[in-house]
Amino acid sequence: MRAALLQMTSGVDPLANARTLTDAVRAAKDGGAAMLFTPEMSGLIDRDRTRAAPHIVAEDDDPVLAAVREAAAAAGVWVHLGSLAVRVGDGRAANRGFVIDGDGRVRARYDKLHLFDVDLPGGEQWRESAGYVPGDATVVVATPVGPLGLSICYDLRFPDLYRALTDAGATVLAVPAAFTVPTGRAHWEVLLRARAIEAGAFVIAAAQAGAHADGRTTYGHSLAIDPWGEVLLDLGEAAGLGFVDLQQTRLDDVRARIPVLSHRRAIPAVEVVG
Repeated sequence: MRAALLQMTSGVDPLANARTLTDAVRAAKDGGAAMLFTPEMSGLIDRDRTRAAPHIVAEDDDPVLAAVREAAAAAGVWVHLGSLAVRVGDGRAANRGFVIDGDGRVRARYDKLHLFDVDLPGGEQWRESAGYVPGDATVVVATPVGPLGLSICYDLRFPDLYRALTDAGATVLAVPAAFTVPTGRAHWEVLLRARAIEAGAFVIAAAQAGAHADGRTTYGHSLAIDPWGEVLLDLGEAAGLGFVDLQQTRLDDVRARIPVLSHRRAIPAVEVVG
């Protein structure tokens, strides 16, 4: 089954970002893809909270989500809209991903579980929890590319999440992201390959890339990885669209050779000695 990955440089104008997304839906259709994957924060990247605030609205009022749903229905293509900033009841937002089917219906939602609160070498500071609330559910959804386990960006560093997703039947793991350049260079590919290998699953990671209008820079290198840990697609550092074919026979072969899922055991309590 063919999938398309969109690498974006999302900016501060949601309507401009929506045009990029809807163009990508049509291009994915033209390229023979059954499903398009887009990055984290596809609809808006803006760390100026005052400027961003009017654009962070409730899900039912979000123009980017509406535009993508309409484009998906027109093209008959499924879309994993990596995430949008969606206003929730307590005044903050959720970092929410959506799976949209070929009729434009929302089939699944996932709110990012792990929020990025870090101090990086070189002085970069990020406090995602200042504006966002974490999710409280894990999600696997049936799609044309297989049972899809949902996650977002910083979730990548927590392997227990991916164990839960594959225990629930996921054969493809989605990791939309907006990785910083320092953490991307150090950890992006190695962590994604590890998640694929330990789960015996395909990993599709659509990413933000390049210099954004709000002044940040993201790492890029959207990747598709097979269950053996081999990189099938790397989109490099520029915005663009790529395609990858996911072979069920490859999944079956890897899981037969190293049946890690059937070997999993409940981990007993740790005995601390000394």
